[in-house]
Amino acid sequence: MGWFLVHFQRRPGRFGRVAAIVAVATLGAIPLAAPAQAQQGKVLRVALTTGIDHLNPFTASLAASTQVGRFIYEFLTIPSAETAQASPALAESWTPSADKLTWTYKIRSGAKWSDGQPVTAKDAAFTFNRMLTDENARTANGSYVTNFDTVTAPDDTTLVIKTKTVQSDMNLLDVPIVPEHIWAPIKDLNDPKTDDISVVGVSDGPYQLTEYKQNEYVKFKANKDYWRTAPKVDELQLLIFKDAEAAVNALRQGEVDVINRLTPTQFDSLNGQPNITTNAAPSRRYDEINLNFGVQNNQNQPIGNGNPVLKDIRLRKAIVQAIDKQTIVDRVAGGHAQLGTGIVPPIYQAYHWEPSGADKVGFDIAGANTALDQAGYVKGADGVRAAPGGAKLELRLTGHANRPYDQRLAQYVSGWLKDIGITVKQELVSDDELNDRTTAGNYDLAISGYATNPDPDSALQLHTCAARPNAQGKGATTDTFFCDPEFDALRAKQLTETDDTQRAATVKQAQARLAGQAVNVVLDYQNALEAYRSDKFSGFAKQPQPEGAILEQSGYWGVYGATPAGTEASADSGDSGTVVWIVVGVIVVVIVAGGLVIISRRNKTSEDRE
Repeated sequence: MGWFLVHFQRRPGRFGRVAAIVAVATLGAIPLAAPAQAQQGKVLRVALTTGIDHLNPFTASLAASTQVGRFIYEFLTIPSAETAQASPALAESWTPSADKLTWTYKIRSGAKWSDGQPVTAKDAAFTFNRMLTDENARTANGSYVTNFDTVTAPDDTTLVIKTKTVQSDMNLLDVPIVPEHIWAPIKDLNDPKTDDISVVGVSDGPYQLTEYKQNEYVKFKANKDYWRTAPKVDELQLLIFKDAEAAVNALRQGEVDVINRLTPTQFDSLNGQPNITTNAAPSRRYDEINLNFGVQNNQNQPIGNGNPVLKDIRLRKAIVQAIDKQTIVDRVAGGHAQLGTGIVPPIYQAYHWEPSGADKVGFDIAGANTALDQAGYVKGADGVRAAPGGAKLELRLTGHANRPYDQRLAQYVSGWLKDIGITVKQELVSDDELNDRTTAGNYDLAISGYATNPDPDSALQLHTCAARPNAQGKGATTDTFFCDPEFDALRAKQLTETDDTQRAATVKQAQARLAGQAVNVVLDYQNALEAYRSDKFSGFAKQPQPEGAILEQSGYWGVYGATPAGTEASADSGDSGTVVWIVVGVIVVVIVAGGLVIISRRNKTSEDRE
């Protein structure tokens, strides 16, 4: 499996400073900030079209929110820009014991929190122990610690984690390390005050959060004392837009500098335009439709108002069979996507599952109709089927009102399901409303998706029994509410595998099991469609290199390397600061990577839900 001691040699070389950001969905329009003209050379403005749920790193679950955490907090390790494999961050090195049950991390000395306090191994131990003892602290990344036995800090530069069984993702724990002296006094992690600047404003990452206005922006300034050296821009503004078209127009007018999540039409229209450079990269995201099969919380209590007919797996499988993924790729994603199969995207090829034989389900309206006939769903004179109990097959389809992808997809899905006798009521709503509905189980069919990370457990853990919320709707983060002993066993098995080939086989078995239960249908893997003002900035580092994304990363490299026009054009040297504005509904990851690394092997985990 490739467990290696990792050494880090600092040098201001070619990969000295890079960054990554991820923009997310829109919550509302924000007037474009005119300060851009006054501070032009040192302000990097990123257009966003999605939402933020929390700044609190323990409870932040949406993609934009988790990216904020990547900007302001350092992690033990981080996926490299070059290969997306583990590279040093707060930990300079990490070493497993012979039995691989004890991991020792050498924490770098000299790093400081933004209030001047030193960053030590005790902060890391506090972070993980808080997750072990507080269910609310496990909301965002709890799956990483469920197998932990003890976490200790023998001294300021040594962190020791003992696990109950072998855990294969210990070299890439996707958990932001927080300052103990700020978070220890906080008893309730669901307190809205945990999103206040007085709390999240104390950080050690490349940026320091200085201002947050819900549904409008989050503002950061560059951390001049960041251990890798500060970013090259003085401010980074993430501005939220009501819709992607407004953001594209702002890019054309020079009012923003970087944009992602472009529609195929928008991307094609920007390609070849003066002073604008486009980038299409394989994505780490999957798009899906979730089917409410009778979801339950972690106490196995039914929740939500899903249509009970979807408890019938025969109906769910017929729905999956009636969805034409090729048309979705061609017509909805404009050809800028790959066909969906499993929940690990093909960018992580070793763990990507391609169905074969009986597992392969193709688009077949006639076959879906036959299956429903045989299951006793009788078509009426109006063409709408009735369940064996007499209830008409009428399902609600919910999704993002502000996403052209969801709008087009809803039209196609409604037509296909009509062809098999199911009436669909489209209910496209705001980001907040969609999050509320899906979290509470108040849907029949829901357009969704997640951004995964290099370690496949980041995708698998979202579908475990333990990922379901508690009776109060709090706790862990689930994608589908799936709870299946066979899947859980496969997920647990892959996490203990020390052989890469064997682990990959188990990961694929788990994906096949999930797909076979028809609780979701993975539609596609959309390319990351991005564009930036090349007359104003260069130096954006892609992940992985050379064909990867700028913003849609597992880390902070893309934006961190941004170099203003008129300054040093290469990402090799130079110190600067950066402020980040994030408009509600965005994610941005900015971080630097300065140095040559000899790394361990793979990946990390975290849910980036949308």
